[in-house]
Amino acid sequence: MARPLAVSPGLLRRKMIDRGFEILGILACLLGALALLALLWDLASDGAGRLSWEFLTSFPSRRAGSAGILSAWVGSALIMLVTALAAVPLGVAAGVYLEEYAPKNWLTALIEINIANLAGVPSIVYGLLALGLFVYQLHLGQSVLTAGLTLALLILPVVIITTREAIRAIPGHIREAAYALGATQWQVVKDHILPYSAGGIMTGVIIGLSRAIGETAPLITIGALTFIAFLPPPPFSAELPFLSLAWLKSSFTVLPIQMFNWISRPQPEFHHNAAAAGLVLMAMALSMNALGITVRYRYRKRIKW
Repeated sequence: MARPLAVSPGLLRRKMIDRGFEILGILACLLGALALLALLWDLASDGAGRLSWEFLTSFPSRRAGSAGILSAWVGSALIMLVTALAAVPLGVAAGVYLEEYAPKNWLTALIEINIANLAGVPSIVYGLLALGLFVYQLHLGQSVLTAGLTLALLILPVVIITTREAIRAIPGHIREAAYALGATQWQVVKDHILPYSAGGIMTGVIIGLSRAIGETAPLITIGALTFIAFLPPPPFSAELPFLSLAWLKSSFTVLPIQMFNWISRPQPEFHHNAAAAGLVLMAMALSMNALGITVRYRYRKRIKW
């Protein structure tokens, strides 16, 4: 009869530590989920009654019952569009260059350190930078374009860092096989590096845009309005070339600023409006995340290692 193998005390202790860490991780995830659910419940209990089509399609008003968030959510959507168009291509290109093309010297190391430091700079500093550069030096005004570029600068370090980490995760044998077949460096990057790292890059874009949509301090610094009762000009026109960029120069407000304006008033009706606007803001953020996750999933599904 075979004797059972004895388990050493050291191995048993390590298994207990692993099990304890696993339980601790589960509790941490549950704590975060419960905090999010509590926040959603609090917002829903205060603002769900104000959610309606009229609330989404009405301008702000001094009367709480007729106030809406049309100009705020349109401004948030337009600014996120400008932010994504500015930050994503530039951030991905910078990450690819630093990881695949840049020589390993003191200048590259200095750039990498500065990018890592910029990721932790308070957002108000970006607002002051944008005020001096975009508003006073480049004369872009207190516009949608200025706001989008400001938030693009804010999330650019995050996009660069996550792009580099996604590229580093690609096995080296993929590059070696491509070079062995005669591919140029650009062909390796275009046909192998970027497709395989698209999932990780999309994760960084999602994180960056989710942070940007809730920012208030840099937008207040560059002159965002707290009350606005008009929309930017439409991007399409009836005359050639049928596209208009006049909306980029329009004044703006965003949902976080509108919420701050309402929550600072003493009337409880405006507090309910702020809670309803918070629900809309979270829905917009979750929608962006869902879109990014869908794109990332499709890329990963198409790629076979």
